Amino acid sequence: MGAGRVAGVTRARALRTRCLGPDGVRNVAGSRTLDDALRYLSATAYRHDVTPGATTAEAQRAVSTTLLWHLRVLAGWQPATGADAVRALAAGFEISNTEQHLRALSADPRRPGSQRLPPPPYRLGALAIAWTRLARTRTPAELRTALAASAWGDPGGDSPAAVATGMRVSAAVRLATEVPDAARWAAARLALLFGREVFVVGRRLPDVSVRRAARLLGGRAVRAGSYADFRQALPATAKWLLDGLDEAANLWRAEARWWDAVERDGRELLRRSRFGPEPVVGAVAVLSADAWRTRGALELAARGGGPGDWPAEVLDAPG
Repeated sequence: MGAGRVAGVTRARALRTRCLGPDGVRNVAGSRTLDDALRYLSATAYRHDVTPGATTAEAQRAVSTTLLWHLRVLAGWQPATGADAVRALAAGFEISNTEQHLRALSADPRRPGSQRLPPPPYRLGALAIAWTRLARTRTPAELRTALAASAWGDPGGDSPAAVATGMRVSAAVRLATEVPDAARWAAARLALLFGREVFVVGRRLPDVSVRRAARLLGGRAVRAGSYADFRQALPATAKWLLDGLDEAANLWRAEARWWDAVERDGRELLRRSRFGPEPVVGAVAVLSADAWRTRGALELAARGGGPGDWPAEVLDAPG
């Protein structure tokens, strides 16, 4: 067993202490004002980027920024294979940067509010996949070309919808391929994305994204003409997420169910005694789920509510 692997797993297990946890999330959610919630967070692991007077969006982004920092630290302690796994799990940050960059490229300067400065892109460091190249593009067409020449692959269009969906499909396929312990999460998340786009929004994915999605969901599912047929055709790795959700309009319920499963599986991976990739994947899962719940709790605090006003599945971590 290499020293790098031992050090990486030890760091992964140590990062469990950086989570707010169920009690902390409920304390944030129970705050009567956003400022009260920010004061609470200022004494937690999320304190670094939380500032008094922040808006809800700024506070939620601060939570995400802290998560990213933890993942960068974790990746830095890993041997090459472990760092690759963290990079695949953290792909959403590069997607967010790219979406923001594309919005700026597509903005109409005559539109009200178009001059508002966006937040700076997430600092990805070694977790970047192709961001340095993508950030240099100056038109939507250039961005699509850069994506096509990278590990992301061609999204099938240069519209915001095509790029956002194409990158998420690509990320799911890459995650399932490179991180076997996360394959179930990737397939289920892709099923949720595909179901929303096709059967809720009513938007057909570009053909290249449909073909990629078929690698995880199967040809029958991606060709299904109805939501019922789609659910029926899904493989077991993805079908569990939509179990009991008989109408596409109820897909919003699957989001919390997915995070519950990710957190539960992550805890189990962290408990395994072996010095392999499992505890590292588990640490990313648990940290990410905690950040998701914290962002939801901040939204509730900004509304002046309390835990009783928020769906329990958002606030309660799975046992």
